[in-house]
Amino acid sequence: MYSLHERLENDTIQCTQLELCELRIMPDSECPWVVLIPKKDNVREIFQLTTDEQVKLIKEIALVSKKLQTTFDADKMNVGALGNMVPQLHIHIIARFERDRAWPGALWGVPDEYDDEKKDRFVQKIKALF
Repeated sequence: MYSLHERLENDTIQCTQLELCELRIMPDSECPWVVLIPKKDNVREIFQLTTDEQVKLIKEIALVSKKLQTTFDADKMNVGALGNMVPQLHIHIIARFERDRAWPGALWGVPDEYDDEKKDRFVQKIKALF
């Protein structure tokens, strides 16, 4: 059984499903930013996954990171699983650019929100990758 935490549901945009994870989009129009959420209930830490699930998670993180980096020609890929605000394991994958608004600092905080048209184009582009 799997249920998405309310905050992740409200703060992200539904996109697609991978084998282990749901891939959702953070609404930041400047940097391609996705979140992978393992479809497992009551998991807050990577070590709570089985060994096979941990391997699958790392493979999905690498796949998504590579596709975002090559598709958007990112200067750096940021990957992080913080989880201080939401008690459900989720991994942020952000394509960063030396020209983005926060480089080299963190993008956390108020995102540069998408307008509806740009959001729809980005969601379709990400879905096409997977």
